[in-house]
Amino acid sequence: MATTWILVANAAQAKLYANQGPNKGVELVGDYAHPESREKGSELVSDRPGHYQGHGNGRGAFVQHMDPKQNAADHFARHLAGMLEEGRAKGQYERLILAASAPFHGLLKQHLPSGVSKLVTGSVDRDYTSASGRELPGLLADFAVL
Repeated sequence: MATTWILVANAAQAKLYANQGPNKGVELVGDYAHPESREKGSELVSDRPGHYQGHGNGRGAFVQHMDPKQNAADHFARHLAGMLEEGRAKGQYERLILAASAPFHGLLKQHLPSGVSKLVTGSVDRDYTSASGRELPGLLADFAVL
């Protein structure tokens, strides 16, 4: 029977489960935490933006391209996408189900390599990180492989 990986995630934590087939339940494969995503934006930045002398009497401040919390979530999404690619390359799973909080879900899908994206058989914008391994198959019952 084909192995299905189930990734439940939000910007601060993720859990990876494996399912070996219908009615087999799920087994926790990995638990990942990203505490930086829970910190205040001001705690993620080392200091205030730098300033520069403009032309004439003008002055200005450098502006960050991305909010620090968004940047932290982006790094976590990249990390998870890399972990999923590594598992795919090793042949550890044949199908993937993603369940992630709405803002983080899009970020995660954006960073998935094409090989991993092709294995996604189900995707839902829900945060199931607090659900137990026993509850998860019921919450994802729409995906027949569980």
